[in-house]
Amino acid sequence: MEVILLEKVANLGNLGDKVKVRAGYGRNYLVPQKKAVPASADNIAKFEVRRAELEKAAAESLAVATARSESLAKLTSITISANAGDEGKLFGSVGTGDIADAITKTGVAVQKREVLLPQAIHSVGEYSIEIRLHTDVVTPIKLIVQAAP
Repeated sequence: MEVILLEKVANLGNLGDKVKVRAGYGRNYLVPQKKAVPASADNIAKFEVRRAELEKAAAESLAVATARSESLAKLTSITISANAGDEGKLFGSVGTGDIADAITKTGVAVQKREVLLPQAIHSVGEYSIEIRLHTDVVTPIKLIVQAAP
């Protein structure tokens, strides 16, 4: 299935690219999320008419993400307290939702889906995590997980 991308998609292409994807990926994800349209002659003509509008929206989105990234960069570290045993192992884990809530409490709104965490954190210590605010904007954050008193 060939589609025209309406926005930049990681590992796929940029705005306006005509790419070939598997039918299920295009039909079930890209088209419903309004990230792409099928590459028919009619859709190509409609896209060319809207190209300037879409590029302007993409530039605004990037500018907003960059501004949020600058405010996140001002944070030196985020500290999360969690119940832990004597050996530093947590009772439970710290996940993306906990991290997003802790960052949001500092005044910078971050959604759970923007936190890149390869796996949940199960012990106290310092961790370097990434916040993906946009396809092109990734900000590293220092996370400190400490045992609750």
